[in-house]
Amino acid sequence: MYRFLLTPRWLSAAALTVVAAVVMVFLGNWQLHRYHERSAINARIDAADAAAPVPLTSILATPTTSGAAGPAPGGELAWTKVTVTGRYDPAHEIQARGRTVDGEVGFEILTPLLLTDGTAVLVDRGWIPPAPGGAIAAPTVPPAPTGEVTVVGQVHRSESRATPVEHRDGRLDTRRIAVPRLAGELPYPVYGAYVLLTEQTPPVDKAFSRIPIDHEDSWQNGGYAVQWWLFAVMALFAYGWQARKEARGETDGTPPAKDRVAEADQRRSADRGDRVEEADQRQASGHGDRVEDYDRRRAAT
Repeated sequence: MYRFLLTPRWLSAAALTVVAAVVMVFLGNWQLHRYHERSAINARIDAADAAAPVPLTSILATPTTSGAAGPAPGGELAWTKVTVTGRYDPAHEIQARGRTVDGEVGFEILTPLLLTDGTAVLVDRGWIPPAPGGAIAAPTVPPAPTGEVTVVGQVHRSESRATPVEHRDGRLDTRRIAVPRLAGELPYPVYGAYVLLTEQTPPVDKAFSRIPIDHEDSWQNGGYAVQWWLFAVMALFAYGWQARKEARGETDGTPPAKDRVAEADQRRSADRGDRVEEADQRQASGHGDRVEDYDRRRAAT
């Protein structure tokens, strides 16, 4: 009944089904890998929030070139809680526009913090709403504290897809916080990551809203992994189901395979019977002709 599976059409369908199932399994495994990656990031965020801060200079490589960013930290250092002391440089403050907090669009204010060794780190002091007139209307920014400032915050790696840095009314304006590009606008070496401020001495101006650290949606990747694996099982099941229907003759209205075999046997038997009957008729006819011819010859003699 399943001899048709050895035909080219069904062999091709089997190969395609297996390839598709293997690809789906690999996609599921990749989503599972992403699930573990994102879960690890969430674990780091939670652990860093509860940990005691460490000196910034103890975990980030010191930059050495003026107007350039130092080495970027690895992913394992992201969100590490750090502390650093220095003096703000409001003359080179940067406004990152189009930033959303709690569903509202506004600005994040990054101010370079100068360390005693002449290097600097960008500190994201927080979010403020735009001025009346639109989401990108330049806001009124509370001035940075003067004198020595101690900042506690979490390491934030440079954002990808850097956008141009524009000079607007004596201030620097950008869309993405890409540290290497921003460092090119500053006259001193800059650390390769910026600090997302959580605490400050003296206290942060109340006009600022703290930037929340969003957790990764790891469960979405977990769901996708299960989904791809189910698709692989469904592909194999669909092939087996279709083969079963073909064997039972349910795909095109033809009778089941066993009935088709019986019908073929009947046809072969009928054909053999017809051939035997025809041979008997020819034999009988030939014999009669010979008898009649013999009688004529005998009568003639």
